[in-house]
Amino acid sequence: MLTANDPLPCMPQRVLIAGVTGSGKTTLARRLAACWEIPHIEIDGLFHGPGWTARPQFLDDVRAFAAAPRWATEWQYLSKGTLPILTPRAQLAIWLDYPYHVVRARLLRRTLMRSLLRTRLWNGNREKPAWNLLKRDPEQNLLRWQSKTLHAWSERMPRIQAEFPQLPIVRHRAAAQPRRDRALATDAEALSRLVPTLWHKAAHPSNADRPGLAAAGLSVARPHAGRPR
Repeated sequence: MLTANDPLPCMPQRVLIAGVTGSGKTTLARRLAACWEIPHIEIDGLFHGPGWTARPQFLDDVRAFAAAPRWATEWQYLSKGTLPILTPRAQLAIWLDYPYHVVRARLLRRTLMRSLLRTRLWNGNREKPAWNLLKRDPEQNLLRWQSKTLHAWSERMPRIQAEFPQLPIVRHRAAAQPRRDRALATDAEALSRLVPTLWHKAAHPSNADRPGLAAAGLSVARPHAGRPR
């Protein structure tokens, strides 16, 4: 593992955002894409067809955008086959590893708001009724799904690092104090400033006085070998 002040090997052009349901992957991906002027591909929109059915062309669409030179997307649907498509192409992964109370509050707030407003999501779908939060089936209840998968990234990251050692992984931890984790905008703004700074430090080592990831509570997994493709 790198220290929180170590530089990244390049200015990333293809970025994956990982994290449990409700951690804010899409919001961060969207904001980073805007800051860095790269396209944001919302992967949920590729997976969900009308009536919440899985689109049969999902993986073909993932392969198509993964082949592009620049993008940011959510790191999801690994069990559906995205891992070997997206991961070799990514130049940076950001893992939103937030405390339970943070992601729980975000998911509950998001789900209730979308349900009450009947928010239109992807391909004509709308958020499911709020009473689904009372169901026991994790496939129907997002809160139970979040609980079921809460530690999934902690369990899979060591395997991913071993299989894809060229990929730098930034682990972003929310501040312990709730007041310091008020908005995803803060997360995105901090990362959008710090990642180019870390790349600049790699290109210009004399700029050692520039702020590092420690200021935002980040740590970086070292790429063991090779260069991002």
